[in-house]
Amino acid sequence: MADQTTGTGQRLGRATEPAADGRSGKASPEALRQARDAVSREAWADAYRLLSGMDPARLTPDDFAALADAAWWTSRVEESITARMRAYSGYVEAGAAQRAGYCAWMLFYEHRLAGRTAVAAGWLRRAREHLRGRPECVEQCYLAWMEAEQAQERGAFDEAMATARRMAGIARRCGSPDLLAMSIQAQAGVLLAQGRVADGLDLLDDAMCAAVAGELSSFFTGWIYCLGLQRCMACADLERAAEWTDAAMRWCASMPAENNFRGLCRVHRVEVLELRGAWPQAVTEAARTCEELLPYEGRIAAEAFYLAGDIQRRRGDLAAAEASYDRAHGLGRDPEPGLALLRLAQGRADASAAALRLAVASEDDGPATDGGSGNLGRCRLLAAQVEISLALGLLDEARTAADGLAVLARDWQRRRGSQTTMLHALAASAGGAVAFATRDLDRALPALRRALALWLALGVPYEAAQVRMTLAAADRTAGDEEGARMELRAARETFERLGAVPDARRAAALLGSVHRQTPGALTEREIQVLRLVAAGGTNRSIAAELVISEHTVARHLNNIFAKLDVSSRAAATAYAYTHGLV
Repeated sequence: MADQTTGTGQRLGRATEPAADGRSGKASPEALRQARDAVSREAWADAYRLLSGMDPARLTPDDFAALADAAWWTSRVEESITARMRAYSGYVEAGAAQRAGYCAWMLFYEHRLAGRTAVAAGWLRRAREHLRGRPECVEQCYLAWMEAEQAQERGAFDEAMATARRMAGIARRCGSPDLLAMSIQAQAGVLLAQGRVADGLDLLDDAMCAAVAGELSSFFTGWIYCLGLQRCMACADLERAAEWTDAAMRWCASMPAENNFRGLCRVHRVEVLELRGAWPQAVTEAARTCEELLPYEGRIAAEAFYLAGDIQRRRGDLAAAEASYDRAHGLGRDPEPGLALLRLAQGRADASAAALRLAVASEDDGPATDGGSGNLGRCRLLAAQVEISLALGLLDEARTAADGLAVLARDWQRRRGSQTTMLHALAASAGGAVAFATRDLDRALPALRRALALWLALGVPYEAAQVRMTLAAADRTAGDEEGARMELRAARETFERLGAVPDARRAAALLGSVHRQTPGALTEREIQVLRLVAAGGTNRSIAAELVISEHTVARHLNNIFAKLDVSSRAAATAYAYTHGLV
């Protein structure tokens, strides 16, 4: 959705009216010339320095609009709003209705992003008043965009699509590739909200290609990248997100240092790096993202703090993880399910389960976005609920959460036309874990193997290693000791490579227990008793040999017979010889 970026100014809006003359001063023509040249070159730091240092009485409305652009690009959002209001007043005074309408729309958008909804609504009303009844112009695209968004929010999808297409027609006739690309994004958003995910992603690719091909202005290039990346992740399309994130960061690297979109795009890069297991790089990028975004966009910086918390938790740095989750929460990001999983790691399982129940219930009551059932955040909540419920032995609750994931996966397959997304991998992992917990190996083994194959195909190593741990336990229960060893070795190697210290230790401990496992799961003392039985010893002689009572020998023999599924000393002796115990 168009809620993660701010606008620049009137210059990038491709206004169609002549520039307003305003109050041009004659005292510093060279300084003005330099400032305007910096604006034309998009040297925003220089433009801000020059324009902000001038006597406001000597600036035209276009100069104020340029100052608003420069302030935004250099992370001075409140100054951008102030300068844009000065530009707006100048355009109104000069009778430049289209430019005034555009400026009013940008003020609506910037105030809305800042959470000032009443002020934003006032500016949107003014934008409509200035542009109502005007001949067709590019500025009307912005109003059509908002009308499409409002219709989509009401669930009036046919109206929303018709309005987005009207926006596209205006953009084509007015020769604005920027707003044509944005209209395609708007149409993609309608399709995704309808649940027509495959069609929506096709249109999304179309708009993104315009950005990659260099067909758009700098502002709209960054805007398209940010919206597209957000929608890819909402659709659980990791492959798309990875490709477009790489393209977006290449574009950011080619831009001047003063580029607000760098932080906005980087937060999606952090998410991709975290999933792909590039944790050191992800942590570094998260820190840079927070530094870039905190001055003006704390809500998105919160996501970077949350992702850093997930990595720190998996590495075993629980104090740092708690601090990151707290910071994310303070900036407005719900810290679940990461915080609940942290509580589980801290041994506070009951608190963990209670937090997840509240988070899942809250998600149930919340609005659907981008098709609703494909919401990756909800899927992660349910997956965490399965993990925590199983840790507490709450099988019914775990089964309910896993069933919910399975329903989402089936619905998403219908909408997306794919069975290989992260959502399907989460559902298979959860279903396999619950089936194993209930000792239903016929269901557990196929589900876990499918989950492993999906995570490996998606290139998500941590989740793949976690599935290997459960699969090893299932293999072992099924009597496949070699299979269990192979899965545990692979899991340990992955955890060690990632730096997931607690998981690596657990895998190593389990691998050691498998290596020490004796035939028939006999204990060392039971093997001693069996060897003496095979040598012809009586209960009395064995008791004397091992310095234990005859009653204890009899108890060991009963255990041996049960574990080996035999009923006589002769059968137990035969087992000992065939398995190399004597």
